[in-house]
Amino acid sequence: MDLIQKAIEFENRKKRFPTTSDRILASREAKSLILGLNEIYKETKDSNIMDIMKRLTVIKQKIEKRLKGKPLTAA
Repeated sequence: MDLIQKAIEFENRKKRFPTTSDRILASREAKSLILGLNEIYKETKDSNIMDIMKRLTVIKQKIEKRLKGKPLTAA
């Protein structure tokens, strides 16, 4: 259950990532937490774990959206 504690700590952490490398590291950490929780979920089918994974996925999507940036417009 150490992984669940890490996931909750990541979720409650300040969500400000000033540099691109910080955003990349946060995205990778979120991905690894989600995949680890998924392995636990496969065995236990605990709905609380699924809820944590969903919340982490939303955070990860916001980080990745910020990484992609605004699309360039044709002049």
